[in-house]
Amino acid sequence: MQEKGTISIHSENIFPIIKKFLYSDHEVFLRELVSNAVDATQKIKSLSALGEYTGELGDTSIEIKINKKKKTLHVIDRGIGMTGEEIKKYINQIAFSGATEFVEKYKEKGEGSGIIGHFGLGFYSAFMVASKVEIKSLSREEGAKPAHWICDGSTEFELTEGDKKERGSEVILHINDDSKEFLEDHRVREVLNKYCKFLPVPIIFGEKEETIKEGEGDDAKEKKVKKPDVINNPNPLWTKSPADLKDEDYINFYKELYPFSEEPLFWIHLNVDFPFNLTGILYFPKIKNELEIQKNKIQLYSRQVFITDEVKDVVPEFLMLLHGVIDSPDIPLNVSRSYLQADSNVKKINSHITKKVADKLSDLYKSDRKSFEDKWESIGLFIKYGMMSDDKFFDKAKKFCLLKSINQDKYFTLDEYTEHVKTNQTDKDGNVNFIYATNPAKQDAFITSAERKSYDVILLDSPIDSHFINMLEQKLEKTSMKRVDADIVDKLIDKDEKNELVLSDEEKEKLKKVFEEAVNNKSMTIGIEALSPEELPVTITLPEFMRRMKDMAQTGGGGMPFMGNMPDQFNLTINGNHKLAGKILKETDEAKQKAIAKQGYDLALLSQNMLNGKDLTQFISRSVEMMD
Repeated sequence: MQEKGTISIHSENIFPIIKKFLYSDHEVFLRELVSNAVDATQKIKSLSALGEYTGELGDTSIEIKINKKKKTLHVIDRGIGMTGEEIKKYINQIAFSGATEFVEKYKEKGEGSGIIGHFGLGFYSAFMVASKVEIKSLSREEGAKPAHWICDGSTEFELTEGDKKERGSEVILHINDDSKEFLEDHRVREVLNKYCKFLPVPIIFGEKEETIKEGEGDDAKEKKVKKPDVINNPNPLWTKSPADLKDEDYINFYKELYPFSEEPLFWIHLNVDFPFNLTGILYFPKIKNELEIQKNKIQLYSRQVFITDEVKDVVPEFLMLLHGVIDSPDIPLNVSRSYLQADSNVKKINSHITKKVADKLSDLYKSDRKSFEDKWESIGLFIKYGMMSDDKFFDKAKKFCLLKSINQDKYFTLDEYTEHVKTNQTDKDGNVNFIYATNPAKQDAFITSAERKSYDVILLDSPIDSHFINMLEQKLEKTSMKRVDADIVDKLIDKDEKNELVLSDEEKEKLKKVFEEAVNNKSMTIGIEALSPEELPVTITLPEFMRRMKDMAQTGGGGMPFMGNMPDQFNLTINGNHKLAGKILKETDEAKQKAIAKQGYDLALLSQNMLNGKDLTQFISRSVEMMD
């Protein structure tokens, strides 16, 4: 066997295209070569199982070796092997119809037509890092002669009879000067861990030291031995039946994926074979109240080969909060496996994952509500995000979405809460008002006022709640959301009830004028209201609409980003029935009138955490003087 020839392609531009355009990251050459080795190994196993190969299978592991002196990297499999004719067929002929058209199309659009794993393109990724590539192969066919193929990255090759004695193939890469990093053990190990961690065939790279015991009892001695280092887990958890697994197995696998993370709350094992193939495990991590959307935490595999952690097309945006693994051979990838292509299967998988997540949450809620409530602090943010992002998810989640009552320290579903407050919190137009707080410590005075009227207050303090409350108003019939400090308590829910004001019109005007002069702030709209004498003498509120728009502008979205830059316009409400109003009106000294009014105004600012700088210093000094 000896032959020289030209690799059969329609355009000699295929090599520079592969080198420069096909793969954005050169390190994937190792994924491609090891994947080919896995395919060859799986084929020999299949033939053996079918009785079409009767020889000994022997050791079917794949080995990666580095020879620093010769500047070579070796990928060795004990798979099906190739004859010289098969090398010519599968390696030399990049035999898709219209190669030139494909190359031109790829250059223009940066995409292929779902031809992953075909036509030897994966093999040719080797030339991104190698100046010369050799294949030494011995076919599983009885009496086959070993073959030796050499190519220097041009379209010319040399094929001769080789000297390989064992079944399988060895690909030898003569690493070029620009790619010396792939002659370093740590770099190769890094790439293997990234792409080959869960391949279904043992992958050996180097050796590891293990301690074994020799002898028994007191005579036992420890001895250190070197063994081949299998760097992958050929049977990852998602390939097993959920019925065969325990909670401990899922937690251990999570630790394998994310060694430095806290234990997950719970998980979903995906196992679908119709109308598409999909396996995987999705974990619900513990999410703090900050919006920790840690993307790139879900890994996408195709037949246990790592593809990407950019899964936004397969996994709905709100599920990007989850961690875990998805494996599907039915997800269409571009020719370099670097990104997903638009396809109906992707949409179906996306919808299926959403449904499975919703069903899992529903089951958890129904089977153990107390446990579900205990986890709400971590999963609430995720569920709210999902309800805002996906209508189908909302329809399911509205049955287990919880609201926490500050008054009762108790959780309610949306329907339960409507029933709970509708008697006392329905306004004159028939709308049920949900009153919420975002910071109970700072809003305590307002919460206390609401409780005096037997209003219930819920806690909505997550970063996305400014958007969530808008969604609730849109989705829930005749429901209105009011922040507890959005108005004075008598106006928070308009029941068309009016209290009697003890001041005359003349006294109202006089009191208003004193405050206007004492406050001297154009951002404050001053008004006098007939409130209970128990309420604060002066209250500052930011109207619900304006405050909500500003909150939404700060967290992104809302359709009114300009609101974030608009100056605040507050309502300053003076309680005309409070004794402070009478005290100011009885005071004949104008300076003292203003001082009392300013003190009341500063107290209102203080209650809203709006008093600082010189104003705070003067307030403290004035308070000390009043104590004398």
